Amino acid sequence: MKRLHVHVSVEDLSRSIGFYSALFASEPSVVKSDYAKWMLDDPRVNFAISTRGRAAGLDHLGIQVETGEELQEVYARLRKAGGNVVEQGQTTCCYAKSEKSWIDDPAGIAWETFHTTGESTDYGDGTGENQARVAHEKQETQSACCAPQAAPAASKACC
Repeated sequence: MKRLHVHVSVEDLSRSIGFYSALFASEPSVVKSDYAKWMLDDPRVNFAISTRGRAAGLDHLGIQVETGEELQEVYARLRKAGGNVVEQGQTTCCYAKSEKSWIDDPAGIAWETFHTTGESTDYGDGTGENQARVAHEKQETQSACCAPQAAPAASKACC
């Protein structure tokens, strides 16, 4: 059975753990100095937060599988979806050992597909994730040269 994965970058881990614990009515299953994860069954999601140096907000989405066979099925879907698939293979990331691949969706959101095979005492170096993001940044730089500049957002006063 597959599980949706959502990873959000946060500025204040402790405050965010409090918020999401209340929202999910559950404490995280993993807490580190820079990372927390909830493995929820309702909704079925692997929800993670971290302070890994990126801007606060959505970091990436993913599909977590429970078997190697499911992983091969999802890999086939990635190839069918098109785009540049970054096959990371066996890696350590988010305090876990996994096999994974990455792809950017048409809006530029990074998606990972992975099968977790064990735990790790360190976060990992993010090698595959970084390659996927660098590939997207290069595409964005090449295609954005002639794009119109967005107008500044109007101030939104409340009440």
